[in-house]
Amino acid sequence: MVGALIMLSTAAYSQKPHRVGTTAANFLEIGVGATGNAMGDAMVANVRDLSAMYWNPAGLAYLEKSEAMFMHQPWVVDISHTFTGVGLVLPGIGTLGLGMTYLGYGDMAVTTVEFPEGTGESFTANDFAVNLSFSRRLVQWFAFGASAKFVNSQIWHTKANAMAVDLGVIVNTHFFSPTGSREDGMKIGMSISNYGGRMKFDGIDLMNPIDISPNEEGNFRDAPGQFRLSGWELPLIFRIGMAVHPIVTGNHRLTLSFDALHPNNNAESVNVGCEYAVSMPSFGDFFLRAGYKALFLDDDYGPSFGGGMKIWIAPALAFKVDYAYRSIGDFGPVHCYTFGVLF
Repeated sequence: MVGALIMLSTAAYSQKPHRVGTTAANFLEIGVGATGNAMGDAMVANVRDLSAMYWNPAGLAYLEKSEAMFMHQPWVVDISHTFTGVGLVLPGIGTLGLGMTYLGYGDMAVTTVEFPEGTGESFTANDFAVNLSFSRRLVQWFAFGASAKFVNSQIWHTKANAMAVDLGVIVNTHFFSPTGSREDGMKIGMSISNYGGRMKFDGIDLMNPIDISPNEEGNFRDAPGQFRLSGWELPLIFRIGMAVHPIVTGNHRLTLSFDALHPNNNAESVNVGCEYAVSMPSFGDFFLRAGYKALFLDDDYGPSFGGGMKIWIAPALAFKVDYAYRSIGDFGPVHCYTFGVLF
């Protein structure tokens, strides 16, 4: 628990935000998967499912079996946030994952100065990222992972692209293990997300007719002109965290997770979470989760709750369903639903 106290004290004295609103593709900061959302986003050392492609690609090495996952998260102001992915466990090689995160803003009316109530046209905006991930255990107690991703943002006819990588490691230790086994000991995880190029928007919506010589007579009034926008960094996030299991008895297991975050567009913060699991051999597992996101950061996040279950339909086939709830201040509650299949 000493590590947790160090992270908490460090975040408590972190500087105030000084780069808020200076990055593009901020949908990359929205957590993926009901498990992580219910645990307050404290997942960098504890992730064990396909959502590891978001939290820490090293977690893919701990997949029990190959897995397919679908997440639906109705976000604030009628925004739709979804994730679809599949991870294949390749014995003797590692785990290969492919996933896509999509954020849709819905249809909006086109308005102008002349038609403030709308022109009759509509436009839409969306963001998406496609991940290709690989993870492997070099030894039983050490795993690493990496992801390459293509990021795209589009507003009507204007869009921007970027390439980025995620890197992560997870270390299993004997510390604080109730059973003496590394699998039940403290886990330490680290990841860096969205390390890549800048996003620069371009498209026909930035073109406007201009008069390059307004004080002269001639035919310069409708010369084509285009706004040149600056390039914007991606939301780079460095995470370091730990997970401990103070209770491991029979079919019961309690997990406590602590993450410290250092983003490039906000102040440092700490996420905490817990999970209580009950295992029923030959039938499945049941989970209760709770957490708190962004301690020591003045924002609208706060406590979160959720639960889930994994049911074995056959010896090599299981079905998973998870749910998470959180309130985001004035924006109201957000629900997250995740469905998965192990095969």
